[in-house]
Amino acid sequence: MANKQSSSKQKKLSWLQLALVGIGSIIGTGFFLGSSIAFKQGGPSAIFAFILAAISTYIVFDSLAKMTSEHPTKGSFRSYAKQAFGRWAGFSNGWVYWSSELLIMGSQLTALGIFSKFWFPNTPLWIFAAIYGVLGIIVILTGISGFEKFENIFAVVKVAAIVMFIIIAALAIFGVLGGNKPSRSFAFHYSGLFPNGLLGFWTAMIYAFYAFGGIEVMGIMSSDLKNPKDAPKAGRTMLLTLASIYIISLTMAVYLVPWDVFTANDSPFITALEDYHLTFVPHLFNGALVIAGFSTMVASLYAITTMMVTLANDGDAPRFFSKTSKKNIPFRALGLTLSGLILSILVSLFLPEKIYEYLTTAAGLMLLYTWLFILLSYGKLVKLKGFGHVKRWVGLSLILLAVSGTLFDGSSRPGFFVSLVFLLLIGVVTFMMRNKWRGDEDKPAPNSLFTKEKVTD
Repeated sequence: MANKQSSSKQKKLSWLQLALVGIGSIIGTGFFLGSSIAFKQGGPSAIFAFILAAISTYIVFDSLAKMTSEHPTKGSFRSYAKQAFGRWAGFSNGWVYWSSELLIMGSQLTALGIFSKFWFPNTPLWIFAAIYGVLGIIVILTGISGFEKFENIFAVVKVAAIVMFIIIAALAIFGVLGGNKPSRSFAFHYSGLFPNGLLGFWTAMIYAFYAFGGIEVMGIMSSDLKNPKDAPKAGRTMLLTLASIYIISLTMAVYLVPWDVFTANDSPFITALEDYHLTFVPHLFNGALVIAGFSTMVASLYAITTMMVTLANDGDAPRFFSKTSKKNIPFRALGLTLSGLILSILVSLFLPEKIYEYLTTAAGLMLLYTWLFILLSYGKLVKLKGFGHVKRWVGLSLILLAVSGTLFDGSSRPGFFVSLVFLLLIGVVTFMMRNKWRGDEDKPAPNSLFTKEKVTD
C-alpha cells in the first residue's frame, strides 16, 4: 500500500506540462545550428525535409505514447522492446540509448563552452564545460518536479526567441526594417527548390531529424503523468507547436537570404538578419543557443540517469546503480552519469575535432535506431488495422531514408560507420550476456503486458 501511495505521489505531471518538457528537451542546437547545414545540403528543399521529419517524429511518439497510455513503465521504449522481442532487445536498446546520450551530452557541453566564449573569449573552454556540467547536476538533484519546472522555463524562452525572429523577419519581408521589400531569394521551380538535386535533399534529411531528437525523454517521463492516457495528447500538442514554428521560421530565413549564404558556424536566424545591422540579434540568438544547449544537456542527464536505474532494476546493469535515497534521488546512477560526463568532456576537448564530430554524428544516428525499434515494438505488441500498418511503415521508411542519406554525404558518412561499430560492440556484449540468461528469460513474453486483442487505428 505504501508503495502505491509513493508511486501516485510521483505522478504529478499534467499533459500540458509534459508537452512543455518535450519542447524544452527537443529545441536545441540541432535546430538552431543544424538547420544551416540542412540548407547547405538541400537548399530551400530542406523545408520539405523538416516537414517529413515532423511527420516521422509524430508517428514514432504516437506509437510510444499509445503503448505508454496502456502500460506506463519506467523503462519506456526499452521495456517495450524487451516485451516484444525478449531480454536481448531490452538490454541492447538500453545500452545503445545510454551510450548515445552520453556522447551527445559531452558534445552539448563543448558547444556551450564555444557559445559562451562569444561573450568571454579569454576564458578556457573547460571552465565553461565544468560550470554547465555542475549546474546540470544541480537541476537533476531537484528531482522530477524541479527538472520539469526548469524545462518549462527553457521551453518558453526558446519558443520566444524563435517567435521574436518570426516577428522581426516579417517586418523585414514587408519592408518595415530596411525601407524596401526584399525579393524572394529562391524561385518556385525544381532547380530553385532543389538546387543540389534530390541527392542534396536526401542528405539534408538527417539534419532535419536531428532537430526533433529528444522525444525519448518525453517517453521516459510519460509514466509520471497524472493520467498516462494523456500521453498522445501531449505529443500532438508538442509536435504541432514545434513543426509550426520550425517551418515558419526557416521559410522566412531562406526567403530573406540565398540558401548558399548559410554556414555551419552560424544560426540561419543570425545570417538572415545580418544585413539589417540589428546589434542585439547576435546576442539574442547566442543566448538562445546557450539556453537550448543547456536544456538538451540537462534532458540527456535526466534520461541516462533514469535509464541506468531501470537497467539496474532489471538486472541489465549492476544492481548497485538501482539504489535511491529516501527522497528517491538515484545518487549512485547519478555518480556514474557524472563520471561519464567528465570522460565525455575530456574526449571532446582532447580528441581531434573531426574524430569527435564522427562520434557525435554516430550518437545522433543511434538515437534514430532507437526510434526504429520503437516502431518495431509497436507493431509486435499492438494489433493494428490497415491505416495503423500504413502509418508505421511510413515512419520506418522515412527514418531509414534519413539514415541511408548519410552514406552520400562525406561529412556524415564516417559517423554512420562509427555508429555501426557501436552497434556491433553492444551486439557482441549482448550475445555474451545471452549465454548467461536462462532460456525462459530469453524468450519474449508478449502477453505479460500487452494482448493482441487491442486494435489501434
